[in-house]
Amino acid sequence: MTITKSAMVTIAGRPNVGKSTLTNALAGEKIAIVSNKPQTTRNRILSILSTDAAQMVFLDTPGLHKPQDKLGEHMVQAAVNAIKEVDVVLFVVDASEKRGKGEQVILERLKEECKAPVILGLNKIDQISNKESLLPIIAHFQKEYPFRSILTLSALADEDDGLDAARHHIVGKALNF
Repeated sequence: MTITKSAMVTIAGRPNVGKSTLTNALAGEKIAIVSNKPQTTRNRILSILSTDAAQMVFLDTPGLHKPQDKLGEHMVQAAVNAIKEVDVVLFVVDASEKRGKGEQVILERLKEECKAPVILGLNKIDQISNKESLLPIIAHFQKEYPFRSILTLSALADEDDGLDAARHHIVGKALNF
């Protein structure tokens, strides 16, 4: 296998939006711990996907949140550092939950700290029965930030449910092809 290109992709978002599950799905193996408990991921976790075309390093980050203690401050700083020097940021939002202030705070952080293209990933669409309800969510986020693209996905879906297409899309955006 001759790999000619490589890129780093940070997966960022609020706690419990499915970042670790998505990291595992994109890399094709279980690397990150997955739990319903918030702040299970406390440091950046690296996973690598190697294909014939490229090698992608996915950085799973702690959830961006309002820290209550020193550990929380460390976790938020690890996530912020991970968005500063990568090729692409995948901002993951739980599409099955109502939007809150947390997403707005993250968007402001992305505007301040991020120089890379940002892809919005609306995750957990498998939990939404009316897919048309995604349209106002997409419209809201498009007004708030100039996303390079927007994906609707489910980290729990199998390859036939669009996860493979999402992986190829992210790789393509990261490598500019």
